[in-house]
Amino acid sequence: MWIPTEHEKYGVVIASFRGTVPYGLSLEIGDTVQILEKCDGWYRGFALKNPNIKGIFPSSYVHLKNACVKNKGQFEMVIPTEDSVITEMTSTLRDWGTMWKQLYVRNEGDLFHRLWHIMNEILDLRRQVLVGHLTHDRMKDVKRHITARLDWGNEQLGLDLVPRKEYAMVDPEDISITELYRLMEHRHRKKDTPVQASSHHLFVQMKSLMCSNLGEELEVIFSLFDSKENRPISERFFLRLNRNGLPKAPDKPERHCSLFVDLGSSELRKDIYITVHIIRIGRMGAGEKKNACSVQYRRPFGCAVLSIADLLTGETKDDLILKVYMCNTESEWYQIHENIIKKLNARYNLTGSNAGLAVSLQLLHGDIEQIRREYSSVFSHGVSITRKLGFSNIIMPGEMRNDLYITIERGEFEKGGKSVARNVEVTMFIVESSGQTLKDFISFGSGEPPASEYHSFVLYHNNSPRWSELLKLPIPVDKFRGAHIRFEFRHCSTKEKGEKKLFGFSFVPLMQEDGRTLPDGTHELIVHKCEENTNLQDTTRYLKLPFSKGILLGNNNQAMKATKESFWITSFLCSTKLTQNGDMLDLLKWRTHPDKITGCLSKLKEIDGSEIVKFLQDTLDTLFGILDENSQKYGSKVFDSLVHIINLLQDSKFHHFKPVMDTYIESHFAGALAYRDLIKVLKWYVDRITEAERQEHIQEVLKAQEYIFKYIVQSRRLFSLATGGQNEEEFRCCIQELLMSVRFFLSQESKGSGALSQSQAVFLSSFPAVYSELLKLFDVREVANLVQDTLGSLPTIVHVDDALQAVKLQCIGKTVESQLYTNPDSRYILLPVVLHHLHMHLQEQKDLIMCARILSNVFCLIKKNSSEKSVLEEIDVIVASLLDILLRTILEITSRPQPSGSTMRLQFQDVTGEFVACLLSLLRQMTDRHYQQLLDSFNTKEELRDFLLQIFTVFRILIRPEMFPKDWTVMRLVANNVIITTVLYLSDALRKNFLNENFDYKIWDSYFYLAVIFINQLCLQLEMFTPSKKKKVLEKYGDMRVTMGCEIFSMWQNLGEHKLHFIPALIGPFLEVTLIPQPDLRNVMIPIFHDMMDWEQRRSGNFKQVEAKLIDKLDSLMSEGKGDETYRELFNSILLKKIERETWRESGVSLIATVTRLMERLLDYRDCMKMGEVDGKKIGCTVSLLNFYKTELNKEEMYIRYIHKLYDLHVKAQNFTEAAYTLLLYDELLEWSDRPLREFLTYPMQTEWQRKEHLHLAIIQNFDRGKCWENGIILCRKIAEQYESYYDYRNLSKMRMMEASLYDKIMDQQRLEPEFFRVGFYGKKFPFFLRNKEFVCRGHDYERLEAFQQRMLNEFPHAIAMQHANQPDETIFQAEAQYLQIYAVTPIPESQEVLQREGVPDNIKSFYKVNHIWKFRYDRPFHKGTKDKENEFKSLWVERTSLYLVQSLPGISRWFEVEKREVVEMSPLENAIEVLENKNQQLKTLISQCQTRQMQNINPLTMCLNGVIDAAVNGGVSRYQEAFFVKEYILSHPEDGEKIARLRELMLEQAQILEFGLAVHEKFVPQDMRPLHKKLVDQFFVMKSSLGIQEFSACIQASPVHFPNGSPRVCRNSAPASMSPDGTRVIPRRSPLSYPAVNRYSSSSLSSQASAEVSNITGQSESSDEVFNMQPSPSTSSLSSTHSASPNVTSSAPSSARASPLLSDKHKHSRENSCLSPRERPCSAIYPTPVEPSQRLLFNHIGDGALPRSDPNLSAPEKAVNPTPSSWSLDSGKEAKNMADGGKLISPPVPPRPTQTASPARHTASVSPSPAGRSPLKGSVQSFPPSPVEYHSPGLISNSPVLSGSYSSGISSLSRCSTSETSGFENQVNEPSAAPLGSGPGYGGGSEEPVRKESKTPPPYSVYERTLRRPVPLPHSLSIPVTAEPPALPPKPLAARSGHLENGTRRTDPGPRPRPLPRKVSQL
Repeated sequence: MWIPTEHEKYGVVIASFRGTVPYGLSLEIGDTVQILEKCDGWYRGFALKNPNIKGIFPSSYVHLKNACVKNKGQFEMVIPTEDSVITEMTSTLRDWGTMWKQLYVRNEGDLFHRLWHIMNEILDLRRQVLVGHLTHDRMKDVKRHITARLDWGNEQLGLDLVPRKEYAMVDPEDISITELYRLMEHRHRKKDTPVQASSHHLFVQMKSLMCSNLGEELEVIFSLFDSKENRPISERFFLRLNRNGLPKAPDKPERHCSLFVDLGSSELRKDIYITVHIIRIGRMGAGEKKNACSVQYRRPFGCAVLSIADLLTGETKDDLILKVYMCNTESEWYQIHENIIKKLNARYNLTGSNAGLAVSLQLLHGDIEQIRREYSSVFSHGVSITRKLGFSNIIMPGEMRNDLYITIERGEFEKGGKSVARNVEVTMFIVESSGQTLKDFISFGSGEPPASEYHSFVLYHNNSPRWSELLKLPIPVDKFRGAHIRFEFRHCSTKEKGEKKLFGFSFVPLMQEDGRTLPDGTHELIVHKCEENTNLQDTTRYLKLPFSKGILLGNNNQAMKATKESFWITSFLCSTKLTQNGDMLDLLKWRTHPDKITGCLSKLKEIDGSEIVKFLQDTLDTLFGILDENSQKYGSKVFDSLVHIINLLQDSKFHHFKPVMDTYIESHFAGALAYRDLIKVLKWYVDRITEAERQEHIQEVLKAQEYIFKYIVQSRRLFSLATGGQNEEEFRCCIQELLMSVRFFLSQESKGSGALSQSQAVFLSSFPAVYSELLKLFDVREVANLVQDTLGSLPTIVHVDDALQAVKLQCIGKTVESQLYTNPDSRYILLPVVLHHLHMHLQEQKDLIMCARILSNVFCLIKKNSSEKSVLEEIDVIVASLLDILLRTILEITSRPQPSGSTMRLQFQDVTGEFVACLLSLLRQMTDRHYQQLLDSFNTKEELRDFLLQIFTVFRILIRPEMFPKDWTVMRLVANNVIITTVLYLSDALRKNFLNENFDYKIWDSYFYLAVIFINQLCLQLEMFTPSKKKKVLEKYGDMRVTMGCEIFSMWQNLGEHKLHFIPALIGPFLEVTLIPQPDLRNVMIPIFHDMMDWEQRRSGNFKQVEAKLIDKLDSLMSEGKGDETYRELFNSILLKKIERETWRESGVSLIATVTRLMERLLDYRDCMKMGEVDGKKIGCTVSLLNFYKTELNKEEMYIRYIHKLYDLHVKAQNFTEAAYTLLLYDELLEWSDRPLREFLTYPMQTEWQRKEHLHLAIIQNFDRGKCWENGIILCRKIAEQYESYYDYRNLSKMRMMEASLYDKIMDQQRLEPEFFRVGFYGKKFPFFLRNKEFVCRGHDYERLEAFQQRMLNEFPHAIAMQHANQPDETIFQAEAQYLQIYAVTPIPESQEVLQREGVPDNIKSFYKVNHIWKFRYDRPFHKGTKDKENEFKSLWVERTSLYLVQSLPGISRWFEVEKREVVEMSPLENAIEVLENKNQQLKTLISQCQTRQMQNINPLTMCLNGVIDAAVNGGVSRYQEAFFVKEYILSHPEDGEKIARLRELMLEQAQILEFGLAVHEKFVPQDMRPLHKKLVDQFFVMKSSLGIQEFSACIQASPVHFPNGSPRVCRNSAPASMSPDGTRVIPRRSPLSYPAVNRYSSSSLSSQASAEVSNITGQSESSDEVFNMQPSPSTSSLSSTHSASPNVTSSAPSSARASPLLSDKHKHSRENSCLSPRERPCSAIYPTPVEPSQRLLFNHIGDGALPRSDPNLSAPEKAVNPTPSSWSLDSGKEAKNMADGGKLISPPVPPRPTQTASPARHTASVSPSPAGRSPLKGSVQSFPPSPVEYHSPGLISNSPVLSGSYSSGISSLSRCSTSETSGFENQVNEPSAAPLGSGPGYGGGSEEPVRKESKTPPPYSVYERTLRRPVPLPHSLSIPVTAEPPALPPKPLAARSGHLENGTRRTDPGPRPRPLPRKVSQL
């Protein structure tokens, strides 16, 4: 049975549990669990990381921990009872764990590793805390380390700042908000601005001296030198080096490491230097022989210096090498460091041995204790301490020092009867009074133990040596009296013995007879001469002699005058025990000289402060002793002296002596009667203040009042103790009188001079310190009343000078901080005074920082939820006095411009933050009663209105993100909690007072605005929080957004008809709220939109305003990342449900649908824009949105914005043509007018003309970069017209030159023709704008199908590529997946005129083949019926799919949607005709190229002839004969008679062309190819015989080989050549299927060796296996040589009998098996190679005779009967004009197109209705796309249309032929193509048949498109007026596809399209 647990509530999982049992809960090791029930060794509960899932788990898997339970029962909350630091560590490490892994994923390696180390450190520290064996101090230390690391990690990871008190997290509910603010600020400051350390220390470690020739021991002396004052500022650090230059005692670090301590911040400047002096110990001369002298001397070696500024960067200078210099003359040694610092190069140079000193230096900051903690390793190993000279900046009491510093300065010695100067060495001893030498009291420096004697270094031959060596003598005080120092002078001989001879001595006593020590300063000592054997041990013999030239005894005057030798030393005493001051000694010994007391007291002020504090206790005893002796006589003097000493302790240098005085007062002071005198003198001074002229002394007294009161109070306590409390009343009266005097003096206003106000200020600044003293003797209330009266007596006039005002406020501040104020009783007495002064200052906006501090302190004392009566009363007082002024102050501060300068700004933010915290504290303390009182206190509605507006504005300010630093989430949540509570109270007042007739729009608007920005705050968006943080917030505050949302809804419902005031203004804000992903909030808020629609409908009969506002705001909000798919569905469903019963339901549904569709597009757009790279998806999405804004929403401004977004995307992706078309959309909205336009996007304010000109130029530039020069030319002309009309010839000239340059580029530069691909996007997972739609895409340069397919799969990584070309079924459409179907399609140019025009260069034609394309084609071969194994072409049909786009390519996008698809089936006969036509055309082109010498290499023609003839000989064409010319077929297909005739015509025509081609080939064939040529000729005759052609009969006369694409000049000027003797003319005739089209790929060869040979030449082969399988594989295209056709292509030629493979079963279902690529195989029949127009020349006349012509007068039926080969004219839609009688070739007339057609092809599918059945008979055979893998080599195939490895008859493969209205030459030369772009902005309707009667000009460069449904008017930018006559030069293009063509033929469109007028930009 499951029993609820009592104690087992909380545990940690110690072993993972999989939860495989029924109801088992899966747990991982380390999870924390909350236990609900238990049963037989099992627990039931949940893991805290996922509280929603409950289950059971074994109790043995859980380690229980102590915890306390809150809210017992269903919603109980378990809190572990462990150290809060441990809890925080655990939860923080859990949060960090997940983020830490993310760092790795984001490749932030540095932070990843640093965080890892910190986490490990925290875990170690956590273990230490958990073990619980730490001392209290150590525990504190560990917690400090833990919290420091936690804060560091939180900051690095961008987590919240944690407020802490005593290292534990603080619950913001348990402390006042002001205290919380201070804690946060303290932590923030600590983080932001590290406190500057006031003391610094320099760590020095000596490594070695690097020198080439040492050999002697060295002494190295470091010290710090102030070059500004030219004096050392530190003691010396002294160490010895061995002969190798290494420290002598390496095992003792204190001997070679030192810490220079207590450097002040003022000493970290660049003129402080580290100086290093090096002394060698050895022979006199460095180079002397070793045996010259055995005595060792100290001799100068070198010096190095380094500025301390080099260390201020904070880096450790580990291996610093200092250069060592030596002075040029030894006499300069004493100042060598100064010379080096001053860079006096002449006086020093590098030491001869080029020495370098290796040292390690580091500057450490903080007090010495902190340094000991942080660098414990340094101290544990040992380091010597080097002090500053003298006392440090701050003298600490108890510091014991008695150091005498002696500097051996210099000497003046006589020669002593020698010819050269002496080598003088000084030896120093300390001798005590007994005559004994003191041992070990001479310190050379900190690294060396003290010695008993000192030897100076020796300067060679110098009678005036200067040493400047500093020594420290730490002599104990008891040894000082009677001791003296003796200096002995010896001459050091350099002779072999090296003896030292004593020649004199000096001495100096350390203490004078009166007890004063040797005064500081330089002393000139007398050098007493003596001999070597003089015994100086007997001190009595010389101590009576004079020692200094300054102190000469009278009786020795004569004796001393003779001495010329002197010796100088400088002494400096640093002692806490001895004094050099006589006055001090006199005062301390006042009892011995009572007569001198007055003088001594007067002189006290002149004594140095350090002397007084050294003897502070003795001095104070002396003063109170004198006071007891005679208070009448000395009272005033003693008081003044006491004041002087007290004020001395205010000095920062002696500040630390205050505790000494406090201790003295508590423990040693014994003046029980002193209080009377002190009060009396103090009152006397206070009374004199108002009259006194000079107030300086009085101010000194007032400054000292704190300690005076301490003495008074202590004295009174001693008196009371002694007397049992006598004279109590008298004492009280004295104090009252004293304070009365004070009140009187405070109430005086200073007139004229400010001396009085200065005295008042001095009093006030020190008065609060007196409270605690008074409390020792008086009751709290008494003291409070005294203080209240005193503070209340201050003058209230505000015009008192500012300094006094500030001090008054400081006094109030100190009062609030004092112990007195903490007591509730006294607080209630003092509060009114405090508030009164605060109110005054806040009103004047003065001293805000101080006011904020005081207020914070006031609120810190009022704890949260204190329901005590006193607290409630205090709140009453504060609300009444301060709430209003507080609000005004916050408004005032925040509306000021923020000051510049970081410190000022910080101060500014602090004061704002503090006032805000005070306001929040106050509001949080207010109860219902307080709010009610507050609202009742307003007399009028206006006052209430102003108050509400004010508080709402302040709340809006508090919500601002910049109000608190970004990581202060705790503070923000507290603030929001207070705000929402207050708003709930105030909304009631709003409802009661400002509705119905009292309605006030401004206040309601302010309310709603506040509520909206409250909900939108970043810190309330719980979805962004980690689960643990979200849980904490929800537990503590709930979701405040939902609360506020409900409040908004409730208030909105209360508004009634006043709602109309807020429509549409509130739509945007409310929409923003509903976009927040909080389901409850959305459910509450979305219905408001229904309400708005309803009220708007009532008001104006529609809700256009609501719609407009919704749409505008949606765009901006969703682009910011708000909203999601769930929101779209919720919005739709809630509103549809709401409007079900409304009368305006239909229009409502329409609006909701529009908004929902917009959301779909915006969501897609946003998702796409998240991608990094610009891809088709981004562009497609932008196009979809742009069109939606234009067509469905008619939002012009949004439309233009998205035009520019699309333009930017195109430019970024380098789609320059598309970029140009995109800008045209904006351009066409503008006119050439002078209307001014406002600034918009990146455009400045300008006229419409200027903007249009700017756009034109940008568009031309983009067309130029996209190589779409023809479009650029149109715009050049357009803008040139404008320049011309304004007579702006300068710009006109530039424009014409630009136009000319574009023409040049057309002719000179190469353009690549792009590939086109059809892409189907199927499945529900695609974005809305792609879902279940098909598009045609314009590929990039050089992009083939495989590359394109890969690119699409990269853009849609989750998509599956479909492996067939069939239309998918419904299951695919509805699938929850992404399917891509991709295959290549062929563009069908709309206008053929330019393409078929003679003499137009390919460079020009290439443009028309791939621009303005609406229609694309795709062919799929299949077998219908039974397949004939002998001749498969009998049943080989082609399914031809035509795709029509919504806009032509290129345009504003690289891809456009397919609007309509038509599917037509072509019969095998039609297929055969098309194949033959294409092959014939290819042959003609090659022959004409060869004729006009355009081919550099004849190989392409050779290969083509070989392919055709070889295939024909081996059965190629005969297959067609077998299939279609048999009686059986003719009888069963009577309707195909004309087509059969046409096929025969083409076969005969092919023979004719081949014959002609062989003639041309013979003329140009090189010698080595002759055998092949002969073979071809032989095979040709075989072919003719197989066709049954022996000779061309007269009735079937050969037509001239007339190539419309040839060079017109050659044609016109060449004489007619005859092919047959009778010269009959053949008229060009055309059967309905005879529109020839260029075959852009060759047909396959039919089993011939020759074809194999030729395919070897091209080096390409294909495998046949996959003809219909449509799997990409390289294959040549001959069926017979196991080669096959393309997937897209029907292989319709008959295969040869001997090698025709049967189509296997796997080919039967070619619909299912499709490789989708018509171009995957290299150069095959199915992948044609492009043909340059220049290659397609018509046959020219050869020879002299005229070619025979067919009779022009034959009727159409006759033409059908007589299978006369038609001429090879490629003029689609025109008939060739007759030749002139003279035989010249003239332009043929253009008869109308034949209307009679044979039986139409069968339509198998038609996706959208077409004007007429598109039969293959109606259109000409269409061209083919180029091969994806073209192989162009200049010599071999470069200019050829050779498309396959075998140039065959063109019978065996139908490669993506298609039937269309027009046919054109497709040139695909290896040229860079124009940058692909989407549709142009203008549209023109056009006739279906591009027939132009008598038109000789090429069609205009059209930038427009036609659509099948919606013809749109042409844009102004590109419309060219229709001209009947072509203009002179250059011809202006006619309007393409303009509505009225001259021939009047117009395509019947499926339905009339709306013609939207071009809209104008509204002042954009």
